[in-house]
Amino acid sequence: MPPAPPSLVPPALVIGVLGGIASGKSAVARGLAGPAGVVIAADELAHEALDAPPVLAWLRARIGPDAVGPDGRADRARIARAVFAEGGSALRAELEGWTHPLVRDRIRERVSAARAAGAPRIVLDVPLLLENDAQHGFARMCDVLVFVETPDDERERRARSQRGWPAGEVARRESAQLSLALKKERAHHVIPNHSGVAELERSVAELSARLAPR
Repeated sequence: MPPAPPSLVPPALVIGVLGGIASGKSAVARGLAGPAGVVIAADELAHEALDAPPVLAWLRARIGPDAVGPDGRADRARIARAVFAEGGSALRAELEGWTHPLVRDRIRERVSAARAAGAPRIVLDVPLLLENDAQHGFARMCDVLVFVETPDDERERRARSQRGWPAGEVARRESAQLSLALKKERAHHVIPNHSGVAELERSVAELSARLAPR
């Protein structure tokens, strides 16, 4: 049977995932996308953007030669220490001025490619989805917003054990973002993530089944 004409292909359901640092957003995004959907993760694209030649040159000039490792790639730990240090907000804003446009362009490209390929679902795992919507419009692109609710102490534990972050780093970084209460308020659905992997997978599967088919 020949493929359906483009006009008969249902539009993709676009889902935005919200939540705090180390809340499990990536796992939820993968579950909501399902095997036929597409997850677009801004953090992965941001890593690519840091290694763009113009950004590497800026890093060497503004943060120092050790901001780029021996392999010629950005040293993310060194960069994070610089831009999230006390008084580093101006430096962070300057870096974001280099990387955010690159990430936004790549997100748009991947959304367009997923639509063209007929993906039934496109899930945006974009940490500042609401904060920067005025610049990129990705939150307005979403049909559904899902908030992943994870206790603060559990997120702190994950960040320290899995990322090697010092105590208090999660709260410090989130202080420059919208509050989790506001993000939860903006969401259409809330998925609790405080009872283990099996329970999370069950909650994601239940929500996925409830979402309007596309």
